[in-house]
Amino acid sequence: MSDKQTFRALVVEEHDDGSFSKHIRERNLSDLPDNDLLIEVHYSSLNYKDAMSAAGNKSISKHYPHTPGIDAAGVVVSDRSGTFQKGQEVVVFGYDLGMDTAGGLGQMIAIPADWALPCPESLTLKEAMIYGTGGITAALSVQKLEKAGATPADGAVAVTGATGGVGSISIAILAQLGYEVIAFSGKSEQTEYLKSLGATEVRHRDSVNEVGKRPVGRPLWANAIDTVGGDYLANLLKQTKPGGAVTTCGLAASPEFSMTVLPFIMRGVSLLGIDSVCIPLEEKRDIWQRVATDMKLPNLDNYAEEITLEQTPEYLERFIDGQAVGRYVVNVKG
Repeated sequence: MSDKQTFRALVVEEHDDGSFSKHIRERNLSDLPDNDLLIEVHYSSLNYKDAMSAAGNKSISKHYPHTPGIDAAGVVVSDRSGTFQKGQEVVVFGYDLGMDTAGGLGQMIAIPADWALPCPESLTLKEAMIYGTGGITAALSVQKLEKAGATPADGAVAVTGATGGVGSISIAILAQLGYEVIAFSGKSEQTEYLKSLGATEVRHRDSVNEVGKRPVGRPLWANAIDTVGGDYLANLLKQTKPGGAVTTCGLAASPEFSMTVLPFIMRGVSLLGIDSVCIPLEEKRDIWQRVATDMKLPNLDNYAEEITLEQTPEYLERFIDGQAVGRYVVNVKG
């Protein structure tokens, strides 16, 4: 652990003309908020919300200059609350981290102690960030389908936004648990990649919308995980088999969707919301234990590309341009 008073961080700055820029800057510990738990960050990861924060989206981060990063895994430097020991490995995701509290794309963070959890013993800090918010959201989505009664015997699970962080890990977890998976993606060149994750079948994302304005379509899948929102979510619901469920966790296509109530009252389809940000700490602890045990994927390095802190400005642009594929884990300390 470092005793230095300065550290490197991605800093997003707002300019007088309303534009935003992002650069790696030297920061001081005094720039951090006065919270109990000080952590030296070793790894973080990139998520769509980080990209929006880095682009100056005021619905995500209101105050600039700002360091994004809604995920962090590192080592405790000090804890005034007495919750953690110096040198203990911890993970943080959700709450206000990386939104208006300086986030994991900096080498140091200062947070309330009740935002952090011990890193599961069966996961390294890097492996924890290969999951990160995207992977935990995927795990929560699968778990919520299970709680709604989903089993592999019911039939295929459809996954939209399949090449994204949540979609890709959802496919891998579902496949590991024995489900057939229909992956929907606009990136036809990634078909073999999606099949390598465990997708049984890969279809173009727009085929979801072929049902058009019809209130219901032919039932094509037992359950679904939607990561993009908009018409994709509406049309997944229209084509879900009776008694099935669809989880929703994203809005890259749109935060709005329009449809009738017919899938709900004619087929008993359920719409299940996924929140990975503000769920109780015990629920976060429980899902971490699952990703460290029955949901732990073999050869985790295969599910993410490791990048440096210096590369984060470039890679964040991939999310905005719709070019992100899989998970990106950031070696913050290195």
